[in-house]
Amino acid sequence: MMNPDLDHHFEQIITGLGEDTRRGGLEKTPYRAARAMEYLTQGYHQSLDELVNGAMFESDNDEMVIVRDVEFYSLCEHHVLPFFGHAQVGYIPDGRVIGLSKIARIVDMYARRLQIQENLAREVAEAIQHVTQARGVAVQMDAQHMCMMMRGVSKQNAEMSSSVMLGTFRESVSARNEFLQLIRRRPA
Repeated sequence: MMNPDLDHHFEQIITGLGEDTRRGGLEKTPYRAARAMEYLTQGYHQSLDELVNGAMFESDNDEMVIVRDVEFYSLCEHHVLPFFGHAQVGYIPDGRVIGLSKIARIVDMYARRLQIQENLAREVAEAIQHVTQARGVAVQMDAQHMCMMMRGVSKQNAEMSSSVMLGTFRESVSARNEFLQLIRRRPA
């Protein structure tokens, strides 16, 4: 990645805010900020096929598979401020299952882009549907948004929930309810 133009742009932003990038604490900040932004948006440079890397396995399992509490970090496309939370991902296999870690990697790939949470949930669900050809995919996400906490309405405890149900989860109330019941947080 290493886009040297980003360094220059961050220097212009910092200078535009009234700071002096020659000041001790800021001397290398444009470089560090550019590298951080590259890392936080690395999902643009990843592909679903390369990420999954053939980790699909034949299986006669046709029962729901759920991966709970997959943490994610993203940047709001409106303010370029962080939002972060947890994803619950479920699918009903149809002859194939995906390697467990690949679900978390798919969440990360789409989260590491400028996003809104609603689209993030949809992109994750559609990607898992695409690679698994599952009978159904469900994604539920809860997140806190710094654009709500640090600016604007400044609501420290606001949390957003979003969900996407595809296939069986959309068509079957009982499948959807089973997923929602299984992802409920259990007391520690």
